Amino acid sequence: MRTRTRIAVVGVGNEFRRDDGVGCAVVARLRERAEQRPLPPGTVLATCDGDPGRLIGLWEGAALVVVVDAAHAHPGEPGRVHRLALDAEFLERPTTTSTHGLGLGEAVELARVLGRLPGRLVVYAVEGADSALGTGLSPAVASVVEPLAASVEDEIVRHRDAAARRSS
Repeated sequence: MRTRTRIAVVGVGNEFRRDDGVGCAVVARLRERAEQRPLPPGTVLATCDGDPGRLIGLWEGAALVVVVDAAHAHPGEPGRVHRLALDAEFLERPTTTSTHGLGLGEAVELARVLGRLPGRLVVYAVEGADSALGTGLSPAVASVVEPLAASVEDEIVRHRDAAARRSS
């Protein structure tokens, strides 16, 4: 069996729907930060509209995938960040599906059925305030982009260090 080493960070969303673009904004910030402090070799930064096929293609064969997406909870707390970590062998089937098409939960289930889950999947979901047409994040969501980019970098470093300990 081939050892997985690739890391993928995927910003999910639509930057033309205000806070729904938070995933894209975090990936853009990570690209800026990587100019000063490069990410480990094999790390891919990508954006995606949430299409399950595209998501699976981005994370297939990866040891670690970090997904950043907007969450629209009602009532919600704009800017609140939720973290969910899943190991491929411990994933459970989602109990609900969306009536608005396929989303991240359905992509995880489809990847599980197809045997294409990453070794570890970490999802950061940011509660948004505004998903209307337009560009720019609301102030509450914009304020979490920098700390969330740092958290994603920390996630990558922890994964790299754990992998190094396992291989030694």
